[in-house]
Amino acid sequence: MRWIHAAGRGLLVLVVVLTGYVASGAQADEGSSGGRGPLTLATAGDLTGYLGPLLQGWNRSHPGERVTLVELPDSADETRAQMITDLRAGERGRFDVLNIDVSWTSEFAAAGWIRPLPPDSFPLDTFLPRVVDTATYDDRLYAVPYVTNAGLLLYRKDVLAAEGVPPPRTWADLERAARTLAPKYGLDGYAGQFLPYEGLTVNAAEAVYSAGGTILGDEGERVTVNSRAAREGIGFLARGVREGWIPEAALAYKEEESKQAFQDGRLLFLRNWPYAYVAASAPESRVAGKVGAVPLPGSDGPGTSVLGGSNLAVSSQARHPDSAARLIAYLTSERVQRQVLTRGALPPVRADLYDDPELIRRFPYLPTLRESVLAAEPRPKSPHYDQVSLVVQAVVHDAMTGRQTPEAAVRRLATELAAVSSR
Repeated sequence: MRWIHAAGRGLLVLVVVLTGYVASGAQADEGSSGGRGPLTLATAGDLTGYLGPLLQGWNRSHPGERVTLVELPDSADETRAQMITDLRAGERGRFDVLNIDVSWTSEFAAAGWIRPLPPDSFPLDTFLPRVVDTATYDDRLYAVPYVTNAGLLLYRKDVLAAEGVPPPRTWADLERAARTLAPKYGLDGYAGQFLPYEGLTVNAAEAVYSAGGTILGDEGERVTVNSRAAREGIGFLARGVREGWIPEAALAYKEEESKQAFQDGRLLFLRNWPYAYVAASAPESRVAGKVGAVPLPGSDGPGTSVLGGSNLAVSSQARHPDSAARLIAYLTSERVQRQVLTRGALPPVRADLYDDPELIRRFPYLPTLRESVLAAEPRPKSPHYDQVSLVVQAVVHDAMTGRQTPEAAVRRLATELAAVSSR
């Protein structure tokens, strides 16, 4: 799970948000338990330290609606577990606004842990088109997109330029360079996030999507993974480890470990989120000035990233839902979304920021990221997403470590996902 965004929309939007909540039955009276008052915002660990200062701006201008920030562990799995524990506590819970991974919206909504939101109370038409889908369940809005994300392929542009080789557009291009050029320069070929955790679910889904396949359909009610495309995608990952152009060390990589390997000059290619580009390009990085970024490659052309990021949701037990809605409007406003990018190096959901010349000069990957986000697909939607993810992680890791063939892994995926979907 990553990241967290912010922005204020101005008085008009705030009034509209408040009106929407009044119309939906929330109490607007300042002193009522359903109106305005202090809030607690729960989020995964803020790795760049940008969110605290943003919330200080809100607290200065809203002294009666002060927000307390609660940072949970960096790990998405641990953050989800702690949020669910709090949500199940009912009125004893302490979290009002939740910064949730985009893949959790369906699960939290189906369980009744978060409130449906009035779509016309938020500027959804100013967001990148793909991101709003991650905030819906059963055709209703249950959260507001806050930060988006898409995987990019980072590469050593100095190495490819020296060899006269363009950045990869297909898996065949990537395999060829990872197998032949990387050893020539004392590098490992390619890595992603291959430890059995949520990151492997993302990498596996991208491989299946990039071959033209899917995993689930109809909000998780239908299993679609038993396909040639899934066998090809999982086969691509398994073949990389077997042939050595994916190093065995990558089987223990999460985001940070893989970023560090690339940043230290040990990899030719890396699949990661845009924050890794920023870190690898920083002056203290050993590869500063040598980093390029392109969309992920696929089986026969550009591939498909999983849509990452986070959404802001209001707990069903929120003490002050009007204030919660006002805070979400603030955090998704243009001004604050700009700061989320400039202070936090996190991809905003506001479409116009991707065309801003000043921001592109500071963050040259923005046009590539916009292209990747617009072509991205969400992770499989399911009210049992946690179980879906655990199945994908376990099965794909077995395929990558050679315990199962890709063909057997896909059959097992179909069987185990069908069992999850029928619960």
